[in-house]
Amino acid sequence: MKHADFIIVGQGIAGTLLAHFLEAAGKSVFVIDQYSPNAASQVAAGIINPITGRRYVKSWRVDDLIPFAVRTYRQLEAQLNIPIFHERNIIRTLFNQGEENDWLSRTGDPAYTPYMLNQPVLDQYATKTVLAYSYGEVTQSGQTDLARLTGAYRKYLKAKGALLEDHFDYSQLTLTPEQATYKNVVSASQLIFAEGHLGTQNPYFNYLPFGGAKGEVLIVRIPGADFEKILKHRVFIVPLADSGLYWIGSTYDWKFDDDQPTSRGRDYLEQRLKDVLSQPFDVVEHRAAVRPTVKDRRPFLGQHPEFPALAIFNGLGTKGASLGPYWAHHLAAHLVNGNELDESVDIGRFAKQ
Repeated sequence: MKHADFIIVGQGIAGTLLAHFLEAAGKSVFVIDQYSPNAASQVAAGIINPITGRRYVKSWRVDDLIPFAVRTYRQLEAQLNIPIFHERNIIRTLFNQGEENDWLSRTGDPAYTPYMLNQPVLDQYATKTVLAYSYGEVTQSGQTDLARLTGAYRKYLKAKGALLEDHFDYSQLTLTPEQATYKNVVSASQLIFAEGHLGTQNPYFNYLPFGGAKGEVLIVRIPGADFEKILKHRVFIVPLADSGLYWIGSTYDWKFDDDQPTSRGRDYLEQRLKDVLSQPFDVVEHRAAVRPTVKDRRPFLGQHPEFPALAIFNGLGTKGASLGPYWAHHLAAHLVNGNELDESVDIGRFAKQ
């Protein structure tokens, strides 16, 4: 039987980043994960966007989260010898005078100046899309290749014998106050669940206010286009580096039967794209995934109130690319050094009934 300092269940963006920071702290990790092409980290675009919503507000803790995320992805690029993070400004469509005034008002706020431009440069979008009323441009934004990152890290784990490719069976978990053992295959002093939306089925942590939202996306080819920036015009158009392809998304459904693409989702995305582009496009792929959602839109971090050998890292949702690095490091520091958890993410904010 193998022994590690930590077992991580799940190898999406949450599990990958947590493993990275635990190893950086000098600890050994063993990961249990069953690969799924419909996992959120395989389907998401990995957008880092500091300005969100109809009121153009700064994302929560963005001043800390984005610089930390970029540094982390650059470190992983060097470690894995792959490109991961691509700096890309975001062009935002403004549909009327009121929205334009709101945007201009924000750009005059010193707290927003580093992230917003009031004179956007549309580049090819000026000739290959149906022009809108006006535009704004977001800086310090970008796209993170989550699928490439998790895929490369998976190979890294397999090469060192630190990955069990298996659907986790909770009935095969044995606990003592000091140790977690799985199937007599691996044991550790701590097991951390980083399961994404599958956390709703976790018998130890399903008391938390988990939810799920299904998103569908298209991967398209736009002949003659060479977009370098991201466009947000009802849907996102996101260039996928070195592929000539674009990620189009996404839908957001609270009620769903499974994680499979639907004709309704495809029709919606195709119609929105037709409304935006002034030229044809070809659909290469149609994909779907379920993201974890949290009632208060803050991640879940912390140890189980009754089983100290168990912990959780979940609830990154649609902003996993920006939230993940900072909070993975935060949890690693808590587990390794005993640092106090930030109360805004500590699962202690939700009492176990």
